[in-house]
Amino acid sequence: MDAPQDFLKDAAIFNLTDKRLSGPEPDCRRKRYRTIWVSDIHLGTKGCNSELLIDFLDSVDSETMYLVGDIIDGWRMKKKFYWPPEHNDVIWRVLKRARRGTRIVYIPGNHDEMFRQFTGLNFGKVEIRRKAIHETADGRRLLVLHGDEFDAIMLSHRWLAHLGDMAYTAMMVLNRWVNGIRGWLGRPYWSLSKHAKHRVKNAVEFISKFEEIVAEEAGRRGVDGVVCGHIHTAEIRTIEGVEYYNDGDWVEGCTALVEHFDGRMEILHWADEIAARDTDERRMPAAA
Repeated sequence: MDAPQDFLKDAAIFNLTDKRLSGPEPDCRRKRYRTIWVSDIHLGTKGCNSELLIDFLDSVDSETMYLVGDIIDGWRMKKKFYWPPEHNDVIWRVLKRARRGTRIVYIPGNHDEMFRQFTGLNFGKVEIRRKAIHETADGRRLLVLHGDEFDAIMLSHRWLAHLGDMAYTAMMVLNRWVNGIRGWLGRPYWSLSKHAKHRVKNAVEFISKFEEIVAEEAGRRGVDGVVCGHIHTAEIRTIEGVEYYNDGDWVEGCTALVEHFDGRMEILHWADEIAARDTDERRMPAAA
């Protein structure tokens, strides 16, 4: 994979004339938000929870959607090409939103950095940007960026970042086995890696330090808050007067950050949303 064009040609994922990009308007029963942020989907890997993401995309709509990096995992695909039909379905759903009029802003991360050379261009009505400023409904200005810019390991020891990526991939394999068994037992999705990360002191300290550095930089840039991804840990917190938002990921936590029409921000944990929906459906009386 020497060039982005080669990747796009081989994957055949951006066919803008595909009939699946046309179709009826979204179901009125979908939840509507002013803005949606998703990141760290890692299409092109077996760890991507495409099934949950497709359910999410089929259940929500928004005026604006930000794709906050690591949407496609170029690191993994350089080593082994993997692209099941479900990953095409994710891309088609995003492009269909753009065709319907949803503003789509794509901010590439470190795993899909091959798209950073297209910064400033629009591709299939998707805006490719290095970073963005989002103004909420209640007038706050939020800096939106992937976040790898503030990862000391990425900046100073790229080889160590790749080593960590290999260890993380191994954890994802174990995570799939665990959830395969849980599914067979009728249990909902559960993230082994997320659980482990919150139990390891060094990981907790790294996450906290990362959040503080990102918030500090946002404060220096004179914005009210920052939205990022990268560390696969969804969070909403205020740090030294700066609002820090992380939309999480679709490998471990399966989360998205949303803005309601009054400017209120919320993290959606989609596995929990599905579990609650299934519980409600079981409680509904059978049709006569």
